[in-house]
Amino acid sequence: MADHVGTNLRRLMTRLGLTIDDLAARARVDRRTIRALLAGEHRPHARTLQRLAAGLGVLPDEFFVDPAQLVYRCFDRDTNPVVAEAVQNHPELFRGWTEADFDELHSRFGTGGPLTEEGALAAAAAMNRNRTTHEQLAVLLETSHAELIRGIVEAMYRKLVPSDLGDGPPLGPQPPSR
Repeated sequence: MADHVGTNLRRLMTRLGLTIDDLAARARVDRRTIRALLAGEHRPHARTLQRLAAGLGVLPDEFFVDPAQLVYRCFDRDTNPVVAEAVQNHPELFRGWTEADFDELHSRFGTGGPLTEEGALAAAAAMNRNRTTHEQLAVLLETSHAELIRGIVEAMYRKLVPSDLGDGPPLGPQPPSR
């Protein structure tokens, strides 16, 4: 795990052109900690990973990606170059996006092949709507209406997913039986 953290930290710093001092200032993490992580000499604390991720503009999950699996990103970006144009021409649509969001968009295909700019914008708008819905659902699940919301989602899921897939246990972790 620590090997991936150091390798991915170096990759992310390089992508942004950051030095150790730059990252230390952006993430409010001691330079010695960053050096130790880069050398694979230190197992990071969760708080440190959160700060580094924020300083780099990525999700903490980005530190645990197997670098050997990153080749697909280059392929997807090469096969969908129009996405970069869409981002440049409509930056407001991509505000707050993570590397994973861009990976998902680049991996999509349009009718007959790579995305057009119109297709990339439509996919990005749909992804933004889905993110908003997920955020709203997360808030609702923290309210006194959580059981009602879960019931609605489970009923809809069972209706839409074929019965051989939807007859399993209820979605998500369940409270302990009494």
